[in-house]
Amino acid sequence: MALTFRNVHNWIMAGQEHEFFASFYKALKPGGVLGIVEHRAKPEAGMEVMRTSGYVTEAYVIEVAAAAGFEFVEKSELNANSKDPAEHPSGVWTLPPNYRLGDEERAKYAAIGESDRMTLKFVKPM
Repeated sequence: MALTFRNVHNWIMAGQEHEFFASFYKALKPGGVLGIVEHRAKPEAGMEVMRTSGYVTEAYVIEVAAAAGFEFVEKSELNANSKDPAEHPSGVWTLPPNYRLGDEERAKYAAIGESDRMTLKFVKPM
């Protein structure tokens, strides 16, 4: 099993997302599970949003995982936050715990809480 939490956006920013998913695929045995938790962008968000905001679409994570050979199994809303519109002046870092804007509208961002997150499960085929 391999798990990663809130890292896919960093790999996208570095242009290395395909490399990381390929490494997970190589490391896992057939039947191995890959779990991904990531800040969830709105479905219509484009690559520029994903490269700059810290948010990633579920569709893109599934696409990159599939390109590496993984099969999508299921998703959970365990880490969902319906209060997060996923559009902030300084991306996901506007929200707690970072508060990149300092005290500017801090109460507003505290009321939203941490980011809306996808939780996805993939498997390496047998």
